[in-house]
Amino acid sequence: MSPTNTLRLGSVAPDFQAETSNGPISFHEFIGDSWAVLFSHPDDFTPVCTTELGAFAKLEPEFAKRNVKLIGLSANGTESHKAWIRDIDEVTGSKLTFPIIADPERKVAHLYDMIDYQDATNVDDKGVQFTIRSVFIIDPSKKIRLILAYPASTGRNTAEVLRVVDSLQTGDKHRVTTPINWVPGDDVIVHPSVSNEEAKTLFPKFRIIKPYLRLTPLEIEQK
Repeated sequence: MSPTNTLRLGSVAPDFQAETSNGPISFHEFIGDSWAVLFSHPDDFTPVCTTELGAFAKLEPEFAKRNVKLIGLSANGTESHKAWIRDIDEVTGSKLTFPIIADPERKVAHLYDMIDYQDATNVDDKGVQFTIRSVFIIDPSKKIRLILAYPASTGRNTAEVLRVVDSLQTGDKHRVTTPINWVPGDDVIVHPSVSNEEAKTLFPKFRIIKPYLRLTPLEIEQK
């Protein structure tokens, strides 16, 4: 994709039509009024990818509680995906139901700049570069809220993806930001746009550490 179209945080996630292991989709229609996590994989029937898909499948109920849809992508066809899903479930004890996009021609991978330019050996039998392990968190307005890119050698952390979803949704709802290593239940940071006077009403237990750092406990519903 050209540099002028590089995706950034806040960009609208490009729409596309694709075949998946669950049938054809139009991406924006698939997201609907939900959040979405789009995550790519280099290839079917590979070891790191297999562990990742199983882990995401096991956490799918937690994502669903947060109104988040999962969708994977790999540079193979749908029949390959379906056979691979059987392996994933067997190896990891999962029950994978979310769709995996078929992207043998790397159309979606190029659209989302998910091509591996770092590892020259990460190519298919035709010499075409595989996708890297990208993660996009997309909100209901179809805006990209997080972009992560991992090398092919490194598996992701599903708990971190879920943690970021919690942080984004908490911030959107309560006008707060979250500090290092935050998890639900920890204190949050009062957003700079909230004055101290307003904070007294919104966050009665807030405390001023520094003029630019104000912490408060936050009562949020259990996920």
